[in-house]
Amino acid sequence: MAKKSKFEMVKNFYDNGLWKEKRVRDAVVKGWISPENFKEITGEDYDEQED
Repeated sequence: MAKKSKFEMVKNFYDNGLWKEKRVRDAVVKGWISPENFKEITGEDYDEQED
């Protein structure tokens, strides 16, 4: 079984209601996903000032 990427893991957690938008935002800060990934996962633009 292939290991999931950080993107897949974060998206799965968000899609299944385990993570809120704030947690996905934290994943961008940690460098796990990009701001573009944030938008793909949440549908919202990533705004650095909200960190």
